Amino acid sequence: MPIKVANDLPATKILESENIFVMPEKRAITQDIRPLKIIIVNLMPTKIVTETQLLRLLGNSPLQVDIELLQMASHESKNTSKKHLTTFYKTFDEIKDRKFDGMIVTGAPVELLPFEEVDYWDELCEIFEWAKKNVYSTFFICWGAQAGLYHHYGIGKVTYDKKLSGVYRHRPLNPLHPLLRGFDDEFYCPHSRNTGVNHDDLQHIEELEILAAGDTTGVSIVCNKNGRQFFILGHFEYDADTLANEYYRDKNKGINPEIPYNYFPNNDVTKKPVMTWRSSAALLYYNWLNYYLYQQTPYDLEDLKKLYEAE
Repeated sequence: MPIKVANDLPATKILESENIFVMPEKRAITQDIRPLKIIIVNLMPTKIVTETQLLRLLGNSPLQVDIELLQMASHESKNTSKKHLTTFYKTFDEIKDRKFDGMIVTGAPVELLPFEEVDYWDELCEIFEWAKKNVYSTFFICWGAQAGLYHHYGIGKVTYDKKLSGVYRHRPLNPLHPLLRGFDDEFYCPHSRNTGVNHDDLQHIEELEILAAGDTTGVSIVCNKNGRQFFILGHFEYDADTLANEYYRDKNKGINPEIPYNYFPNNDVTKKPVMTWRSSAALLYYNWLNYYLYQQTPYDLEDLKKLYEAE
């Protein structure tokens, strides 16, 4: 089934060329069904790339999904045109009276700053609080996951001696959990970050469960046991060449980055990377859509307030 997006969104042509079913608004309004409603809080500077990556995964299910894109009103984007943002993005004030089945909070290149020094931190915290009553399940990615864990549970981030960059092996710690249903005993996921969270800090929070970890990455997937929050420390949504683009970008800046781990064949940066996480990424998003949005969200989203009050 399709994902519904705004008419003329740039990602549409890319996804259609990959035979991913994308339905423009004009066609979707003629269908009499209850689609899943998802808001994407896109904090990445390369917004069109991130839109395309996430929509590709959200479109890989038999469910129809209505997508809204959200930008931070308190932050001026330097890498995405104002025309694109005003055409395809909403601000929090424009959606705060609505309710959604799911919300995705992306990563952001601000991880070395204290959370409170990020210029849109107050606005983001307001969104996090709003989501408790107005979103059934939230999917936090990379820095977004660290921000969510800090805001909701007071878990601080840990800064690494060097950047964690590459494709790393992980293992499910609860292979029967619905989010990991169908995963292999080992799976791969890209990481690109300078910070993370401490395993021991998480174990003291009764509401949280660590679902997956890696020997090098440490904690990689965490959830609230009620299924309403998922924290993904890696980047399942990355394209095959995303880490390569980051590597070349940093090299051109004179940062002298290390070659991403387990990524280029034989560590040769002239060779095309092999994508080893595509199936796990598709399964992760499919499981979230199916088991936590489609299966559990109230048909009438107005009932979300009752769920919040019951908790």
